[in-house]
Amino acid sequence: MKEWFKFSTDGFLSIILTTIGIYVALIVLTRISGKRSFSKMSSFDFSLTVAIGSIMATVIISKSVSLQYGISALAIIYSIQMLVAAARRTKFVQQIIDNKPTLLMKDGKLLKANLKKCKVSNSDIKAKLREANVIQLSEVKAVIFESTGDISVLHGTSDKSIDEWIMDF
Repeated sequence: MKEWFKFSTDGFLSIILTTIGIYVALIVLTRISGKRSFSKMSSFDFSLTVAIGSIMATVIISKSVSLQYGISALAIIYSIQMLVAAARRTKFVQQIIDNKPTLLMKDGKLLKANLKKCKVSNSDIKAKLREANVIQLSEVKAVIFESTGDISVLHGTSDKSIDEWIMDF
């Protein structure tokens, strides 16, 4: 228990230098790989963001993982992310990696089976409808549970229909 409160100048200096080093590496690798590095476009992107955070924390705090190993791990994660982003352009890889959007509401009617499948409650839908300034269910054309986990509300006047390209999933 004494170890919890132990402080050493060498240890503290090591954490400072390692933090600066891994942070600089993160900035450089993010600039090289592009903005998608921290996007929420798919569950794969999200998992990479979590992995990057985990690597950074481990390198900063752990005495057993060197800065060089941490930078190498970050470079490998970023390389994988760039390879998958390039491969994602093919339909086959896209189907493996990306979640498909799910229609939760169509023309003002809840699709209860889809709500249950996505584990989304009526109150979640109501909150999103209010957030989108919907005041009548008849305005709602579609509510979609996106591949990112976000919920989109498409609404408008009753005489307009949704373009097929938008609903193609």
